[in-house]
Amino acid sequence: MKYLFFTILAGAFLVYSTACTAGTRAEVKAETNTAAPVAVDQHEVIALDDAAFIDQVFDYKNNTEWAFKGERPAIIDFYADWCGPCKRLAPILVELQKEYGDKIQIYKVDAERNRELAAAFGVTAYPTMLFIPMDGDPAGARGLLPKEELERIIGEFLKVSK
Repeated sequence: MKYLFFTILAGAFLVYSTACTAGTRAEVKAETNTAAPVAVDQHEVIALDDAAFIDQVFDYKNNTEWAFKGERPAIIDFYADWCGPCKRLAPILVELQKEYGDKIQIYKVDAERNRELAAAFGVTAYPTMLFIPMDGDPAGARGLLPKEELERIIGEFLKVSK
């Protein structure tokens, strides 16, 4: 089962036709995100900056071994404002957060504003998603995945049902 899942995830990495590469938009300015937005309730996608990521997900600056700080499985969407596939993925992630409620948490990270964080996770194309189970290491996927595929990954890898 794990072999099948990771084979499918590897295939998802090849979906470059639906991913934007960071190098294609050299004119995009790097900005500093100074404040982490606060979620109003548990049914919202939460935007994270570098400091909030370290506080809520993983202190990648001081730890070499994965140690997830979350209380439920999570998905992290590394995106860029100018990326078309990212814009199409965003409402799907909002829908999933609402449908799964407090069983999962979906976060988003503006990779252009948080370049060090994105680089720490090997983000070179947008969107890139990181799937974080409660037990075990995270896995990633690149490109625009359909809602059905995301639901399958949530069920099989994150072990969460609606």
